[in-house]
Amino acid sequence: MARPPIKGNPELVRVIRELRTAARAHDAPVWASVADRLERARHQTAAVNVGQLDRIAAADQTLVVPGKVLAEGELSKKVTVAAFSYSSTARAKIQAAGGSTLTIHDLVHAHPDGAGVRIVA
Repeated sequence: MARPPIKGNPELVRVIRELRTAARAHDAPVWASVADRLERARHQTAAVNVGQLDRIAAADQTLVVPGKVLAEGELSKKVTVAAFSYSSTARAKIQAAGGSTLTIHDLVHAHPDGAGVRIVA
């Protein structure tokens, strides 16, 4: 029996359920891992800065951040980033570098099997 969600944000609960469903339907463990990370307590999740994305990502890579993307640092590569939330400045910096920002929901529909998706936490 699945344990009931304890999160208070209904959007977060919906995304977690969608990730679990996609993980089972497409045999994609990456989505189950993202769901596990989103279920953690807020103090156990680290926000990811744009500068960190620049250091660890290759050009044209697809990244998923199970949390929030913040604007500290600069981005010099074109990357696709999916996250639960973004600061407005972080979204602008990613798009200014030629990259794109997606919701996790959109990324799951674009890559249902999770191939080519890297988790950044």
